[in-house]
Amino acid sequence: MEIFFTSTLLVAIAEIGDKTILLAILLATRCKKPLPVIAGIFTATIANHAVAAWAGSTLASIFMSEVFRYAVATGFILMAAWTLVPDDIKVASQRGAFVATTIAFFFVEMGDKTQVATIALGAQYHAVWAVAAGTTLGMMIANVPAVFLGKQLVAKISLRTVHKIAAALFLVLGLRQLWELSNPA
Repeated sequence: MEIFFTSTLLVAIAEIGDKTILLAILLATRCKKPLPVIAGIFTATIANHAVAAWAGSTLASIFMSEVFRYAVATGFILMAAWTLVPDDIKVASQRGAFVATTIAFFFVEMGDKTQVATIALGAQYHAVWAVAAGTTLGMMIANVPAVFLGKQLVAKISLRTVHKIAAALFLVLGLRQLWELSNPA
């Protein structure tokens, strides 16, 4: 359960202010159909993050060396810095709300910090389904309110503060792994 909750918390906070939240707001305001947009977000995220968690776990199994574990820890620390860089996105679609959202979210998540975090979490924990389920829940926690509250949410939340909190979480994960590597049990 720790893996699931860690994955959920990390992605939920990291996702706030991310380009996919902006995409959720954009699609919700354009499509005016929140449920198909939410279903599209879920479908795209579970597919994308399951592959990412599997890739991370597989890579870690292949490269199960101390160097790889240091690379994963360093990746979390770099994610902390990346989280502080604001995102901006503009997307237009003439397709149905569900299809447009699914396609847009799947591709926008490619190489996104939450996908990279999912790869790193998969590499660290080797629990593909717990990581994928947790990161997907984190995405839903962040994006569903954006779909329903959109403009009001953006006006009231300091995205800079949220980015700092997410960066701190990534930094803690990276430093924790570095500490565990230098202090084996």
